[in-house]
Amino acid sequence: MSGDRAAQFALYAVMLILPLSALVARRQPIGPMLKMALAWVAIFSVGLLVASQRDRLSGLTALFADQQVSGTETRIHIADDGHFWADVEIDGVGRRMLIDSGATTTALSTATAKAAGLDDEESPFPMVIDTADGQVTARTATAKRVTIGSITATDLGIVTSPSFGETDVIGMNFLSRLESWRVENGTLVLTPKQI
Repeated sequence: MSGDRAAQFALYAVMLILPLSALVARRQPIGPMLKMALAWVAIFSVGLLVASQRDRLSGLTALFADQQVSGTETRIHIADDGHFWADVEIDGVGRRMLIDSGATTTALSTATAKAAGLDDEESPFPMVIDTADGQVTARTATAKRVTIGSITATDLGIVTSPSFGETDVIGMNFLSRLESWRVENGTLVLTPKQI
């Protein structure tokens, strides 16, 4: 048994022993105590089964996901940090990106741009852009496809710079391609243009 599996087994054993020891400490007659012990074992077993099958239950978890497609609209629930984070695909590469209506252009970390195969040498000259952290030198590139839920933007200009760290941002150049975007009760609603 590997060290990780042994540690998991020990944790599960402690989680089961604690409620069972509480039952024994109550000093009840053996019949009711066994029924209660079996109930705890059943509850614990169902919990382990659900935890071990969480990948197969992904359809159920979609009901509680942060991002959902409803008809043609994509709805993104506000995160605990007060921001809207979208699951985005950039030229086939998936990333979790901050949606920032204060950003003029979609901005990618160097790692994301590289993973998506974007040519940041598209423009021979870097550009200076203003960010919340001050002026930054960035390179420009074009993403062939940027998809959020049901919405795809093609040939979207992006900027990339090591100064961005690991944060990827969807900016107004994506949002301006939509029919509309709005916030309703803590949910960002993105509506694509009707063709």
